[in-house]
Amino acid sequence: MGVEDTPSEAESGVVYSTVQGKTCPDCGKPVKACTCKQSNTAPGDGKVRISRETKGRKGKGVTLISGIPLAGEDLKNLAKSLKQKCGVGGTIKDGIIEIQGDHRNLLLQELTRLGYNAKKSGG
Repeated sequence: MGVEDTPSEAESGVVYSTVQGKTCPDCGKPVKACTCKQSNTAPGDGKVRISRETKGRKGKGVTLISGIPLAGEDLKNLAKSLKQKCGVGGTIKDGIIEIQGDHRNLLLQELTRLGYNAKKSGG
């Protein structure tokens, strides 16, 4: 039996291997790399907060949106639509959406329209 004839560990039903450790019975990936049982939502209190910050940005203001119960691709899609609505750029850092400029009123209306319990925070 050559190297090509040997079934891979996922195909052979290996439950434990010294190479990878324990594997997930659902997806066959190592337990540390398994994503099938992880939650797709970020932890939060359910309140979306919209604030403005200039600290560390040489006086340039950004609008921060935190507490959104989304993660991954869903959060990226929401950030993209909000940036398009404001007509500016932005990014996502540690689950917080940063939109360039002061767009708190517009973002508050848009997030409320999308069904989020949003409110302004800070000064």
